[in-house]
Amino acid sequence: MDLKEKLISSFLAFENQVDVDSFVHNIREEALKEFEDRGFPSKKEEDWKYTSLNKILKEDYSVFPKQENALEYSEVKKYFIHDIDSYKIVFIDGKYSSHLSETTHDGMDVCLMSAALSKPKYRIIIENYFNKIAKGNSISALNTAFSKEGAYIHIPKNKLVEKPIQIIHFSTGNEAALMLQPRNLIIVDENSHLQIIERHQSLTENPVLTNSVTEIFANKRAIVDYYKVQNDNEEASLIDNTFVKQKQESHVSVHTFSFGGKLVRNNLNFYQNGERIDSTLKGVTIIGNKQHVDHNTLVHHQEPNCESHQDYKGIFGDNATGVFNGKVVVDKEAQKTNAFQANNNLLLNDKATINTKPQLEIFADDVKCSHGCTIGQLDDNAMFYLRSRGIPEKEAKALLMYAFANNVLESVKISELKQRINKIIATKLGVNIGFDL
Repeated sequence: MDLKEKLISSFLAFENQVDVDSFVHNIREEALKEFEDRGFPSKKEEDWKYTSLNKILKEDYSVFPKQENALEYSEVKKYFIHDIDSYKIVFIDGKYSSHLSETTHDGMDVCLMSAALSKPKYRIIIENYFNKIAKGNSISALNTAFSKEGAYIHIPKNKLVEKPIQIIHFSTGNEAALMLQPRNLIIVDENSHLQIIERHQSLTENPVLTNSVTEIFANKRAIVDYYKVQNDNEEASLIDNTFVKQKQESHVSVHTFSFGGKLVRNNLNFYQNGERIDSTLKGVTIIGNKQHVDHNTLVHHQEPNCESHQDYKGIFGDNATGVFNGKVVVDKEAQKTNAFQANNNLLLNDKATINTKPQLEIFADDVKCSHGCTIGQLDDNAMFYLRSRGIPEKEAKALLMYAFANNVLESVKISELKQRINKIIATKLGVNIGFDL
């Protein structure tokens, strides 16, 4: 039995385990039918032309963990941004860990998706927001069919959330191979401000496949800063689907830092529904060995006087493969749009590969839009300049690569997170550069 058949045959047993009303049940059944009809995406689809799931789908994944596993904070402390005060929503093998988490209902909801899906007091919110934008592909439909647990965050109007929220998923290796399908719903009402840090971390070398879906709704004048730290081991694979809907004058930024994992696919979709909206999509990828990272982005400008900024940097060594497939769509009504898209890459040897395809579809005539990509190697003149001043070759290369990625890091608004990312980059580059990272 292949993975698709296993998932379809497991659906009835899954439904019997969860407590949901008929509204959510109907959504799940429709999503399962969509997945059954379409199956897992293949390279025959244009958006998946450079990324094949065949190797990771061959594993015999457990779709329901057989037992719960507890972790002590000391065992996993290093994976938290532990030098800041934060709310924490932590999951172990797909199950909520209360003793590692810090949630709240004090003037806002920072809690669990399972509670929101099953309790009547959340019904209106679920009907208005759940699965409204997470559509359009079979892999997100699969997540919807099996959606049970994840983060539920609702910030009411005029609220400045003073502490960041960390969402962390651990897999312990209790199963020989495990598939996880977390589902996050984040609603930020008018004039509110929120920061989120998300991480998926495997603690063993056992294969893990995570199919994650996050829906983010930023209402009028809301500000959302979302940071994804992807630094997993090389037997863990992640398909991350994030959908963002913005209303007028809202600002949403998503930073994606991809340093680890066997295969990582980031589907990031922004839908602008109002004027004077700002959308920021930035990413840094540094991988080697046979790792594969694919960024697939969409920004849909539907109304006038809005902006979007995409800036993705990639550094690829060994036999690593990178993919960037970014699209900006500007509707006829979206006059005065300012859209920028750039993908710049360094290949450290002849075996590394990058496939990049920035795209613009513009139906308005009064816009300022630009896109471009570069693929190159380290500058010989810059290397000569650094070497002539006594800097060893390895450190000189690291300095140039750090400088190459630094403009993405400059826009990170949580200083402790920026320090953590800098340390990861230094580790990936294999040097101690000698200045404050």
